[in-house]
Order: sequence, then C-alpha cells, then structure tokens
Amino acid sequence: MKFMLMMNTPASSGAVDYKVNQWSPDDFKAHIAFMHQFNAELAAAGELVDAQGLTPPSEARLVRAGTDGAPVTDGPFPESKEFLAGFWIVQVASAERAYELAARASAAPGPGGAPMNMAIEVRQVGEAPSTD
Repeated sequence: MKFMLMMNTPASSGAVDYKVNQWSPDDFKAHIAFMHQFNAELAAAGELVDAQGLTPPSEARLVRAGTDGAPVTDGPFPESKEFLAGFWIVQVASAERAYELAARASAAPGPGGAPMNMAIEVRQVGEAPSTD
C-alpha cells in the first residue's frame, strides 16, 4: 500500500515557529540531519518511494487553463496560515505503519531541539481503474 505523508506546517505552531529562516544555523542543521536520517531509514527498510521538501507559499501559484488552453496563474499566497512544507511517498504494509512513520516525522526537532509535533496528513495513494 502506498501512502503520502504530507507535512502541513502552520506559519506559527504555538511555541515552535516554523520560519526556518529565523532559526539558528545549528537548529536548522539538526532539523535537516533528522530528515536525512529518517529518509535513510525508510530507504533501508524498502519503504521510501520519494520524499521532497517544498519551497515556501510565497513561491506557489495556482494554475488553470485559460479559454485558449494557455496557463492562467494566481498567487503567490504569502498570507497562507498553513502550508505544505514537504512530503513522503511510502510503500508500507498497512495504514498503521504509515501512521507510525508520520508520528516520527512529526517529532522532527525545531529550535533548541524540541520536537515540533507538526501535523502530518496521511492519505493512501489511489489506484486508477484499468482502462481495459
């Protein structure tokens, strides 16, 4: 079963603020080291399909097709209260395992090494019906 684990991060999450550009260099390095180690463990277990961090909402655009099919964009949306900071696609045996992995990702260290307890949305990746 494939699941997408989406790290949804409020601009401010109580005591821990996710504005990483304001973190100390050591706190940022610790956070990234945790993510690299987490990804390495998922890969070693054969559970990692993909993982990516995303740019901030100020670089996001909504795109629709115009009447002539050309892209019409809207954004950026820097006022977003919550944003998708990154994601993992994992291949695991059960939803429960996906939840365990999401809980580990949620506890990534923030400023001062305190667990961030970020919200991780877990959704099973759907399979398209056969066209045969």
